[in-house]
Amino acid sequence: MGILDIDIVKAYIRMCSDGWKQGWHERNGGNLTYRLKKEEVEKCRPFFHKPGPWVKIGVSAKNLSGEFFITTGSGKFFRNVEPDPEHSIGIVEINESGDSRRTVWGLEGGASPTSEFPSHFLNHSVRSEATGGACRVIYHAHPANLIALTYILPLTSRDFTRVLWKSATECPVVFPNGVGVVPWMVPGGPEIARATSRLMREYDAVVWAHHGLFCSGPDFDTTFGLMHTIEKSAQIYVLALSAGQGRIRQTITDDDLRAIARSFGVRLNEKFLD
Repeated sequence: MGILDIDIVKAYIRMCSDGWKQGWHERNGGNLTYRLKKEEVEKCRPFFHKPGPWVKIGVSAKNLSGEFFITTGSGKFFRNVEPDPEHSIGIVEINESGDSRRTVWGLEGGASPTSEFPSHFLNHSVRSEATGGACRVIYHAHPANLIALTYILPLTSRDFTRVLWKSATECPVVFPNGVGVVPWMVPGGPEIARATSRLMREYDAVVWAHHGLFCSGPDFDTTFGLMHTIEKSAQIYVLALSAGQGRIRQTITDDDLRAIARSFGVRLNEKFLD
């Protein structure tokens, strides 16, 4: 038995493959991190190599000190995760100060964690706080229809949430708090990490204008399902606009949204309703 036979590692690799098959990860686009449970760390520990040097993350989060994350590598392709995991992904450990990381498995050949690790790290921090530690997955992908909407909708959380809720009946049930929107910023640094994490305190999903989408969740199925649902809703809206030559004849009303919420026992974010 090796580390690739451990259930959580297999599930992580499967999610990378599922995202690639959806077409959300051109070239080295997108990234995925998972915060390991203590028992999962112990299962993986026998396969750890001599730790690499401590490297500053650029941001800090004391509540993540001593944690371990599975992460995709910088410049690595999602399509290569399944056939070559040792070079495509790795496990990193966070120091006691919560501001540095070191590689303890994978990322062979001198690779580094994803360049978006600062954003993932702060998002893990705030989502862990918001969910009482339940959130363990942060997923960033480039779903084309959702990105297309960032060129035609006002870049506000209200405008995006309303369009997505009204384009597919399941959406208000899947993300009743709505989605956040970050205007275009240079990716990979602390500035966009902090802007995203501020919105992640309230939302499970945050749109990066002209770039992609961040989703969070307690497990791979929930997080992947959130990404999939948001992208499908965006696709429906794009198709409707195209078929109607820019005109939407009818849609789900605000009262309909409230009726859905009552029926499924969820509480919608009222600031997005008229």
